[in-house]
Amino acid sequence: MSEAPIDATSTDAWAELTTLAAGFDPDLRGWFAQDSTRVARLTHDAADLRVDLSKNLVTDEVLAALIRLADQVGLHGRRTAMFAGDRINVTENRSVLHTALRQPAGARLEVDGQDVVAGVHDVLHRVYAFADQVRSGSWTGATGLRIHTVVNIGIGGSDLGPAMAVEALGPYAHDDLEFRFISNIDPTDCAQKLAGLDPATTLFIVASKTFGTLETLTNARLCRAWLLAGLRAVGVRAADPEIVAQHFVAVSTALDKVADFGIDPANAFGFWDWVGGRYSVDSAIGTALAVAIGPQRFAEFLAGMHAMDEHFRTQEIAANVPALMGLLNIWYVNFLDAHTHAVLPYAQLLSRFPAYLQQLTMESNGKSVRWDGSAVKTQTGEVFWGEPGTNGQHAFYQLIHQGTRLVPADFIAVANPAYPLVDGDVDVHELFLANFFAQTKALAFGKTADEVRAEGTPEGIVSARVFSGNRPTTSILAAELSPAVLGQLIALYEHITFTQGVVWGIDSFDQWGVELGKQLAQQVGPAVAGDAAAAREQDESTRMMIEYYRANRR
Repeated sequence: MSEAPIDATSTDAWAELTTLAAGFDPDLRGWFAQDSTRVARLTHDAADLRVDLSKNLVTDEVLAALIRLADQVGLHGRRTAMFAGDRINVTENRSVLHTALRQPAGARLEVDGQDVVAGVHDVLHRVYAFADQVRSGSWTGATGLRIHTVVNIGIGGSDLGPAMAVEALGPYAHDDLEFRFISNIDPTDCAQKLAGLDPATTLFIVASKTFGTLETLTNARLCRAWLLAGLRAVGVRAADPEIVAQHFVAVSTALDKVADFGIDPANAFGFWDWVGGRYSVDSAIGTALAVAIGPQRFAEFLAGMHAMDEHFRTQEIAANVPALMGLLNIWYVNFLDAHTHAVLPYAQLLSRFPAYLQQLTMESNGKSVRWDGSAVKTQTGEVFWGEPGTNGQHAFYQLIHQGTRLVPADFIAVANPAYPLVDGDVDVHELFLANFFAQTKALAFGKTADEVRAEGTPEGIVSARVFSGNRPTTSILAAELSPAVLGQLIALYEHITFTQGVVWGIDSFDQWGVELGKQLAQQVGPAVAGDAAAAREQDESTRMMIEYYRANRR
């Protein structure tokens, strides 16, 4: 299939890390007390982000071995190949060029004889022109009224990225526009998102590269029927294609299918096969975001991503934040037996960021074969999850603090809130961030039995109030949640994911594991609809559940 990746488990660095892990006895209290330079050495700036790695369970020996591991598995060369447009997505024989989507105008990157950066900016100009029309009110619906609600119809990367980013940058959004997102094929999603909307002032963005995604096209047809029925009810007599053309645009390269649906191909914004869905929010898939925050802010978003790209591309591994964070994840997964990774944004506007990262990380690195088709030699991937603080503190932090599982956690916060409110004379954001700082401190240093006793705690419950500490965290801070900073956070985790994939020798850019369930759903569908012959072809468990469903469906 492809030249075999370097087997990380056969390297000298892997052997050294295995030895270090065998006798590893973390002591963050001691390390901080004995090393006055630890925080300075393990804190780095990446673009506008300040990243503190000092509360991670690493010594200088461990970190040096991880950096040697990166060198021995060829991270530098793989990184260069990605940025150059080499076809590192081997199972699909594609380049991996999401980084080209945020290259500045005038930059040049030629792949297969085409200047991909010029193509990117051609599409951006069209997206920006469309965004300006909607924002200014010059784009009108079939009744001549301006648009007030934009509904994005997509799924996976065509939904998670735009939905997360529009929420995160809500304070920058146009005051007279509302944004909704339909993704799930469960009809409840469509029904709830359309509730209360006026068809005359609603515009739909259908995001599907092939214009054949089952969920997206089903929901698009439901929305088209809702639109036409609503406008007919108020006396609109224009032909269906004319109405659809004024209320639907597409993000797709399948112009024939776009036209068949009724969308004017002139209002279809394309992208390229080297853009994976989970890496596409900075492409035309981000059209809803461009409409929300406007072309200038969207350009700032792209510039933030590019700044992190340049940090990752140019910095040596010892000072390269995405690479270091990816290598720390390798240490936790492969040597300290961590199974999950928490992302805990102390920023309500980032409430969808953990869900966004679930697709980015787990669809990318949830693999059991390497890029040459051979079996992996070690564990890969981890379960990413999280909720915004302080909500999580009252839910799952108990397990992180005192449970038996090692759960590395990334804490994310900003210095300046979007809504600087006060409670009497108390700055509520400062109260909020006090929790951010306190939680990472408590996780790192814990509370000893003697400290618990000193508080007058009865001996019988001392052990219940002891906190072991040595629970690893990374703290990520920025001045504010600006478009540029959001772009930097997204690109940071893209490159963390890439780093881990290189160490494991896997193709982080395909997603074949998504396909089987889709195929089987097509086969099972007739049985669900009542086809007795199709039902007989199912396994016994599936057949019995379908029978229950049909017996109880009203």
